[in-house]
Amino acid sequence: MKLNHTLSGPEGDLPVLLVHGLFGQGRNLGAQARRLAQTRRVATVDLRNHGDSPHDARADYPALAEDLAELIADLGGRVDLVGHSMGGKAAMLLALTRPALVRRLVVMDIAPLPYRHDQAVHIDAMESLDLTGLERRSQADAALAGRVPDAGVRAFLLQNLDLKARPPAWRLNLTALRAAMPQVVGWPEDAPKARFDGPVMALRGARSDYVDAAGEAALRAHFPQVRIVTLKDAGHWLHADAPEAVAETLAAFLA
Repeated sequence: MKLNHTLSGPEGDLPVLLVHGLFGQGRNLGAQARRLAQTRRVATVDLRNHGDSPHDARADYPALAEDLAELIADLGGRVDLVGHSMGGKAAMLLALTRPALVRRLVVMDIAPLPYRHDQAVHIDAMESLDLTGLERRSQADAALAGRVPDAGVRAFLLQNLDLKARPPAWRLNLTALRAAMPQVVGWPEDAPKARFDGPVMALRGARSDYVDAAGEAALRAHFPQVRIVTLKDAGHWLHADAPEAVAETLAAFLA
């Protein structure tokens, strides 16, 4: 599948490919892309069923990894790969199954494990929103507040609402994401018991519980060179909580 993506920065060294998480889109990693693009070619991508990329009934990790492999081929055949959450799992699976495509890997606040963080509640909230007559994001925010009390989470979800469409519509393929939720929060049962021996950094937020002791063990089992870095004052969306710290940490590791 041809994914929507944006390129920035100078031509030259291997490009950096930034991959967002569930309900996100490439522009979520804009602060990191701008910093890296000072010296590197950077691609930010919308995964399938997200942003401006095509929709498809499949939303499992093998499909996401194959999409990334196709994009990497278009970018020259090898990249430094950075993925957050769902995008991090897709990036890990690609590194384990197609290691020749990845020079360096950064995984942000996720491990190669199944989780119990069912995100279907957010799909319920988005599907419950009456889009009829919506003209301003503030209207949508007020209407969604009863189902999603956290203002930051509402803002994150509502960036996917296309108010220019007639009628307004979600850019997310909510039907496919709901059906695939067990796979999205899981880890493929048939994933290879392989290792990626290249340089790897695992960034996690100090206020997040996504990478605990079991997560560390799983990361080290698949990625023997992994360096685990914890960012203080950051939660699961660490690139939004500490954008400058994440950007500088990425720049240093990928230099």
